Amino acid sequence: MDCKVTSFMQDLNSLKIENLQKWFNEESKIWIPPAKEIQGDGRIMALFRAIFRKYENIKWKESEIFDLGKNRFFYETISVGNMKGKGVYTNNICTVIAFTDCGKIKLLSDYFKDTTCFHG
Repeated sequence: MDCKVTSFMQDLNSLKIENLQKWFNEESKIWIPPAKEIQGDGRIMALFRAIFRKYENIKWKESEIFDLGKNRFFYETISVGNMKGKGVYTNNICTVIAFTDCGKIKLLSDYFKDTTCFHG
């Protein structure tokens, strides 16, 4: 069942908006700090474009995926890259993700270990 998470992470690592669009619809909600929670595929794609522009390069690697039942998962991720103008970026992230029965992301919420890189 965790193949949905792995497939999503592969599309995320492509850094291509067109690969991410299939995961979201108007009902999808996403909360990736420091941004506020947003809803809708158009707004979510705009957020991902903004995130991708902040980095010279970035990769995410999920390490453990826990099935919470009812198409919900919790997983740990290590992100590594270079922030434009700020140098090397590394962070540990925990994510809660829920899918609809047809495979769209209903909710994605990230929790970052280190938030200092998002200030200033």
